Amino acid sequence: MRLTYEQATAADAESIFAMCKALIDQYEDVDSIDYDKVLQWVRRKIGAQIGEYQRVLMDDALAGYVHFHPDGDRMEIDDLYILPEYRGQGIGTAVVEKCCAETEKPVYLYVFRRNEGAVRLYQRLGFEIVQEVGSSRYIMQRG
Repeated sequence: MRLTYEQATAADAESIFAMCKALIDQYEDVDSIDYDKVLQWVRRKIGAQIGEYQRVLMDDALAGYVHFHPDGDRMEIDDLYILPEYRGQGIGTAVVEKCCAETEKPVYLYVFRRNEGAVRLYQRLGFEIVQEVGSSRYIMQRG
């Protein structure tokens, strides 16, 4: 497996939005949020920050996306998405490990509590739950 990265473009924004929306639909308590407002916020955020996203390529084929950026004295892994056909191959693990190796700062991320597979993955990679956000998410941090 050979992973490479390249800057995402505006043409990637709709795919990133669709993956984010799918996670919200699957794991968020949508009855407790202003669903339309949340989706509008997500769309604006992705559009405004698309130049900071990276395309994750496996053997030159698009396998996913990641947004890894500074946030004060920490770094945030935001919007890590692996396309369904590439899941279970260690790509997500490799992306997280690459991000953590690129900085001396603590690395954190948000994860849906009900996304138990992702929570277990991050714990296996050394992340700990440091905060509960509402009834649906955790903030996990490493370092």
